[in-house]
Amino acid sequence: MNPIWGHLAGVITLLLMLIFIGIWIWAWQGRHRQVFTRMAQLPMEDDVDADDASSSTAGTQGDHR
Repeated sequence: MNPIWGHLAGVITLLLMLIFIGIWIWAWQGRHRQVFTRMAQLPMEDDVDADDASSSTAGTQGDHR
């Protein structure tokens, strides 16, 4: 094998590591905190009532054959 492949693999690894660190720094900036906090709370918001869920499935149970 050509020895340049080892250098090329090292450069690609370094480039990918720098991209990862750049994305990590970007994500941890303070200006993103409000958006990420809001997105983290989305699974906790449940707008579907138990009565609505049972009535919507009750109409489809008789259709199964």
